[in-house]
Amino acid sequence: MPRPAITIAWPDGRTTTAIPGQDWLEAARQASVLIPTGCLGGSCGACEIEVNGRVVRACVATVHSSPSGRLTVSLASDPHW
Repeated sequence: MPRPAITIAWPDGRTTTAIPGQDWLEAARQASVLIPTGCLGGSCGACEIEVNGRVVRACVATVHSSPSGRLTVSLASDPHW
Protein backbone atom coordinates (compact mmCIF):
# COMPACT_ATOMS: atom_id res chain seq x y z
CA MET A 1 0.00 0.00 0.00
CA PRO A 2 1.49 3.38 -0.98
CA ARG A 3 2.29 5.81 1.80
CA PRO A 4 0.41 9.12 1.64
CA ALA A 5 2.45 12.17 0.69
CA ILE A 6 3.41 14.64 3.40
CA THR A 7 3.11 18.37 2.80
CA ILE A 8 6.34 20.20 3.62
CA ALA A 9 6.34 23.92 4.41
CA TRP A 10 9.80 25.33 3.59
CA PRO A 11 11.40 28.42 5.17
CA ASP A 12 10.81 30.51 2.03
CA GLY A 13 7.04 30.01 2.31
CA ARG A 14 6.68 27.43 -0.46
CA THR A 15 5.09 24.07 0.10
CA THR A 16 5.86 20.79 -1.63
CA THR A 17 5.08 17.15 -1.00
CA ALA A 18 7.31 14.20 -0.23
CA ILE A 19 6.83 10.55 0.58
CA PRO A 20 7.79 9.33 4.07
CA GLY A 21 11.16 7.64 3.81
CA GLN A 22 12.45 10.02 1.14
CA ASP A 23 15.86 11.55 1.89
CA TRP A 24 15.63 15.11 3.21
CA LEU A 25 18.34 16.34 0.84
CA GLU A 26 16.42 14.94 -2.14
CA ALA A 27 13.15 16.49 -0.94
CA ALA A 28 14.92 19.84 -0.56
CA ARG A 29 16.54 19.55 -4.00
CA GLN A 30 13.15 18.87 -5.60
CA ALA A 31 11.83 21.99 -3.83
CA SER A 32 14.83 24.06 -5.00
CA VAL A 33 15.82 24.59 -1.36
CA LEU A 34 19.54 24.56 -0.64
CA ILE A 35 20.54 22.80 2.55
CA PRO A 36 24.25 23.27 3.21
CA THR A 37 26.25 20.06 3.53
CA GLY A 38 29.68 19.17 4.81
CA CYS A 39 30.63 15.56 5.47
CA LEU A 40 27.44 13.90 4.13
CA GLY A 41 27.81 11.35 6.91
CA GLY A 42 26.00 13.06 9.78
CA SER A 43 29.02 13.97 11.87
CA CYS A 44 29.68 17.65 11.08
CA GLY A 45 26.19 19.11 11.54
CA ALA A 46 26.33 21.50 8.57
CA CYS A 47 23.05 20.12 7.23
CA GLU A 48 21.01 20.48 10.41
CA ILE A 49 17.41 21.51 9.87
CA GLU A 50 14.51 21.79 12.27
CA VAL A 51 11.47 19.72 11.35
CA ASN A 52 8.45 20.63 13.48
CA GLY A 53 10.89 21.95 16.08
CA ARG A 54 13.08 18.84 16.16
CA VAL A 55 16.67 19.11 14.87
CA VAL A 56 17.67 16.50 12.31
CA ARG A 57 20.73 16.11 10.12
CA ALA A 58 19.35 16.17 6.61
CA CYS A 59 22.19 14.15 5.08
CA VAL A 60 21.30 11.06 7.09
CA ALA A 61 17.60 11.60 7.91
CA THR A 62 14.47 10.85 5.97
CA VAL A 63 11.10 12.54 5.77
CA HIS A 64 8.87 11.05 8.45
CA SER A 65 5.13 10.73 8.59
CA SER A 66 3.06 13.16 10.60
CA PRO A 67 -0.44 12.76 12.04
CA SER A 68 -1.35 16.14 10.54
CA GLY A 69 0.12 15.23 7.16
CA ARG A 70 2.29 18.36 7.33
CA LEU A 71 5.87 19.12 8.33
CA THR A 72 7.40 22.57 8.79
CA VAL A 73 11.10 23.01 8.09
CA SER A 74 13.36 25.73 9.45
CA LEU A 75 16.99 25.92 8.45
CA ALA A 76 19.26 25.81 11.47
CA SER A 77 22.06 28.35 11.51
CA ASP A 78 25.48 27.35 12.72
CA PRO A 79 27.99 30.15 13.26
CA HIS A 80 30.82 27.83 12.19
CA TRP A 81 29.48 27.34 8.66
